[in-house]
Amino acid sequence: MNIKDYITIKEAAELLGVDKTTLRRWDKAGKLKPFRHPINSYRLYKKADIDAILKGIEK
Repeated sequence: MNIKDYITIKEAAELLGVDKTTLRRWDKAGKLKPFRHPINSYRLYKKADIDAILKGIEK
């Protein structure tokens, strides 16, 4: 796991233009898979996954 390939829930929410609560709901629904920071267990998202969602929105 290269930590540079991941972003925080706050950063992901800002990029997608949604609230952090929305991302948590997407996690529970299985629409988005979070990873956990190995030290503090915070939610992290792969940059590539967020980019894929943004590309889907642009279409």
